Amino acid sequence: MGAQVRIYKRRIRSVSATKKITKAMEMISASRIVKAQRQVAASTPYADELTRAVTAVATGSDTRHPLTTEAEKPTRAAVLLITSDRGLAGGYSSNAIKAADRVTERLREQGKEVDTYIVGRKGVSYYSFRDRKIARSWTGFTDRPSYADAKAVAGPLIEAVQTETSEGGVDELHIVFTEFVSMMTQNPVGKLLLPLSLDEVEEEAGKKEQRVRPLYDFEPSAEDVLDALLPRYVESRIYNALLQSAASEHAARRRAMKSATDNAEELIKSLTRLANQARQADITQEISEIVGGASALADASAGSD
Repeated sequence: MGAQVRIYKRRIRSVSATKKITKAMEMISASRIVKAQRQVAASTPYADELTRAVTAVATGSDTRHPLTTEAEKPTRAAVLLITSDRGLAGGYSSNAIKAADRVTERLREQGKEVDTYIVGRKGVSYYSFRDRKIARSWTGFTDRPSYADAKAVAGPLIEAVQTETSEGGVDELHIVFTEFVSMMTQNPVGKLLLPLSLDEVEEEAGKKEQRVRPLYDFEPSAEDVLDALLPRYVESRIYNALLQSAASEHAARRRAMKSATDNAEELIKSLTRLANQARQADITQEISEIVGGASALADASAGSD
């Protein structure tokens, strides 16, 4: 076998090994998407109902709670960015980071200082490499988040909102995550989480379905009820965002790994074709050498006669 053929065979073995890895990762991601979709579907109604409850309490009373009342002149904002811990997911993390950059730029144009909170190693690495300040970060659970993880993320954010801006607190809380639409569509979005915009909540609820707002009796007071409800609201919204991001991450990784597997198959076909051509060239050359040697022997024998 010629040297060129051996090179092609070695490359084919290498690409075949890579193809097995990408195929396995594609199958793993495809199996995890189903579970992630079920978790998103299970958490969304709870988050929606909790939002309706908070809205009903806030609009059914005259209390001005700091978590539902917009500051007259907001000066500081917090942005929670959700990325992935692992790579090989196409543009999943980079798209979320770009969306966070757009939100940050818009807030700074409004004259607000921005504190960035990050979930996921990809976002942390991106900001650390560029020497950007990170107020707080969390890693290690982006592909399988739990409610305890959402609670751990929500705690410092709620504390920052409840703290005066002069003491390092924030007036607004924005969240940037990747919304899971379908297996083929995942959109990075930026939303205002706090203060709760009652008009936007009512408009969104109206688009889904017309429902009568529940009436509540407050005990001991509406402010105490909001103190208890709003942390749960933030936790549920962050948990839902983490679940949607996890489903989007698995879908993006499955799509990226399928593309890598298809590319590996095409490369194997191309290398196999080149190897066959090289082997055919070697065979042709050997036949030509044999024929040339036989002709030389025949000429030598005729000359001696």
